[in-house]
Amino acid sequence: MTNLLLKAFVKNYEDVKNPKVRETYGAFSGIVGIICNLILFALKFFAGVITCSVSISADAFNNLSDAGSSVITLVGFKMAGKPADTDHPFGHGRIEYIAGLAVSAVIIVMAVELFKDSVDKIIHPQPMDFRIITVVILVGSILVKMWMAFFNTQLGKRIDSAAMKATATDSLSDCIATGVVLISLFVTFFTGFNIDGFAGVIVALFVFMAGIEAAKETLYPLLGQPPEKEFVEEIENLVMEDEHIIGIHDLIVHDYGPGRVFASLHAEVPYSMDMLEAHDIIDIAEKRVADKMNCGISIHMDPVVNDDEEVNELKRMVLKIVKNIDKTLSIHDFRTTKGPYLTNLIFDVVVPFKFKYSDEEIKKMISQQISEKKERCYAVITVERSYTKID
Repeated sequence: MTNLLLKAFVKNYEDVKNPKVRETYGAFSGIVGIICNLILFALKFFAGVITCSVSISADAFNNLSDAGSSVITLVGFKMAGKPADTDHPFGHGRIEYIAGLAVSAVIIVMAVELFKDSVDKIIHPQPMDFRIITVVILVGSILVKMWMAFFNTQLGKRIDSAAMKATATDSLSDCIATGVVLISLFVTFFTGFNIDGFAGVIVALFVFMAGIEAAKETLYPLLGQPPEKEFVEEIENLVMEDEHIIGIHDLIVHDYGPGRVFASLHAEVPYSMDMLEAHDIIDIAEKRVADKMNCGISIHMDPVVNDDEEVNELKRMVLKIVKNIDKTLSIHDFRTTKGPYLTNLIFDVVVPFKFKYSDEEIKKMISQQISEKKERCYAVITVERSYTKID
C-alpha cells in the first residue's frame, strides 16, 4: 500500500537522494499525519466526553499534539529543502533534525500535561459510562496508528529521515497507550473498580518515553555522531577500487542534514609515482565517490614508502604489537628515520574514545614492546581518536 501511495503522490519517488523528492516525501508524510490525527482526535474526544473518561480524553489530545507535530514536520521538510546560499553554503538540511527535535518537545510537554490530569483523576475519581461505540473507536484508533507507524517507518528508511523515524516511534507508543486505555475501560466495566486515572498515568509515561527516544534520534546528528559502519565501508571500497591507492585513513564525515554529507580522508599512494598521475588518480576517486554516494568529498594524497622491505617488516612488527594490545587499534603514516645508533619509528595510533588505557599508557606499552624486539628502534607515537565507529 505504501508503494501505491508513493507512486500516486510522490513524483520520481525512487530518486530518494534528490532533495526535492525528499521534500515531497516530508510533505506527504506530514499531510497524512495531519489528516489521520485530526480524525482520531475528533473521535476520541467524542468518546471521552460520552464516557467521562480522562484517559480517553488525554489520548485524544495526544493525537491532537501529533497533528501539530505533523505540521512541524511538514514545515521542517519544506525549509530543509531550501538550496544553499551565502549564509548556509552547505544548505539547510539540518532544519529537518530541528523539526524532529521540536516534535519530540511537543510529545514530552503533552506527556507532562497528561500525567498531571491523570493524577488529578486518581485523587478525584469520576464515574465512567461504558459504550460499545467507544470500544470500536479505540480499536480503530489502534489499527490506524499501527498503519501510520509502518507507513512512517518505511518512508524514514527510504530517505533516511530521523524526523520520520521519530514520528513512527510516536505512533507505536500511541498504540500501546490506547491499548492501556482500552484495557482500563474493560476493567472498570467488569469489576466496578475505576482505574481510569491510573491508566492515564501509564499513557503519560509511555508518551514521555517516546518523546525522549525521538529526541535522541534527532539530537545526536545535530551534536555530531559518527557515521554508520556501512557508509564508511562503502566509501573505503569505492576509494580503494584503484590499485594505485594502497590504504586510507583519517576519514571524517560531516553531516549537514540528510542527503547533505561531506567527507574527507587521506589516501596513501606509492611515493615513487609521478605527481601528476597520482593527482589524477585522487581526482577520479573523488568523482567516483561523489557520483555513487551523492556526497561531497575531499581526498588528501599521502605518499608512502612501499618498496623498502626493511621498512615494511618494521611496519608489520609494529602493527602486530598494536593488535596484540587491542584488535580495535590501528596505525597509519608509518615512516622511519635512521641515525648512526638509533632508528626512529614514527607513526600514528588510532584508538576509540573511552579506551581502557590512557594515551600515555598506550605509548608506553607499544614503546616497551618495540624495544624488546628491536633494541635499536625508538618509537615516536602520536595517539589520535577515531572519527568513525569501531566495533
